Amino acid sequence: MPIGNAQPSVRPVPAGRTDGAPAGSAGRRRGAGPRPVRRGSRAERFAPYVLVAPAILIIVVLRLYPLLLGVNFSFTGDGERNGTTVGLDNYLELLDDPLFRTALSNVGLLVLLLPVAVAIPGLLATFIYLRVPGHRFYRSVYFFPAVLSPVIVGAIFNLLLAFDGPVNAGLEAAGISPVDWLGKPGVAMFVVVGVHIWATFGMALVVFLAGFATLDAALLDAARVDGASLPQVIRHVIIPGLSRTIAFVAVTTMVGMLTSMFGLLYVMTSGGPEGSTYLPEYYIWIQQGQMNRPALASAASTVLFVIMLVVGLLQVKLLRRAGGED
Repeated sequence: MPIGNAQPSVRPVPAGRTDGAPAGSAGRRRGAGPRPVRRGSRAERFAPYVLVAPAILIIVVLRLYPLLLGVNFSFTGDGERNGTTVGLDNYLELLDDPLFRTALSNVGLLVLLLPVAVAIPGLLATFIYLRVPGHRFYRSVYFFPAVLSPVIVGAIFNLLLAFDGPVNAGLEAAGISPVDWLGKPGVAMFVVVGVHIWATFGMALVVFLAGFATLDAALLDAARVDGASLPQVIRHVIIPGLSRTIAFVAVTTMVGMLTSMFGLLYVMTSGGPEGSTYLPEYYIWIQQGQMNRPALASAASTVLFVIMLVVGLLQVKLLRRAGGED
């Protein structure tokens, strides 16, 4: 019998329950099953594939299919044997051709000069990023050669480097004998590569500047506080932080050297002197355009593709290892 206004006792509610529902059914309405997981429609699932399909189709039709046709054509003959299968005869003829062997040796020279071609835009981009006086003016000046046609660049340097041109005139004024820059077999290839680097490093400079935008500025500030010199900052901060950018620039620069120097070679040296400035792309043009040997040119194109593939993969592997990536 209750006494006075005493309140009835209240039972404690177990954890996880908000009402008097039986144990095991907390928060679940009567007759409600598990909430279904919402899945995207079929159109949403296939949308990414539809968006990339045009690009893949273009690559297959305009790149892969012609590449396979060229490889297949390299096993056929020229002239009287046109259309007949000759096996590896074209490749064996390439190995016996001294001009093609010279072109391959010049590819090795390009590989050796590649660090210089990458270091020049990298250092200039570093100076611009560190805001040296006049960095905005330098940015436009450095990129200007990239908008010039290789034919125009070759014509300009033909005038500058002629035996009676202004460069040799300056050397004579300094008491140095003139140099036949484009007529000496041991010098001409270095000159053409140097002109190509000057004419194309502007694009690599832009790529490096984009890479600097992803670099952690706090690391540079910490290096300055610790009193690190510029070479130490470049070695321990900038190079590891831009390892992916360096790998990209190295590969694209090497591909450009192998496939974009025809204009300079044609205007400046025409493959001379004595065939010393031949590269595979110039050799391919000679066989296709002047010698009328498309099958042999296809074989040389296949060799050039394999060289670019191998060199590119090796560069990426070595740079990733240098950057400490797996």
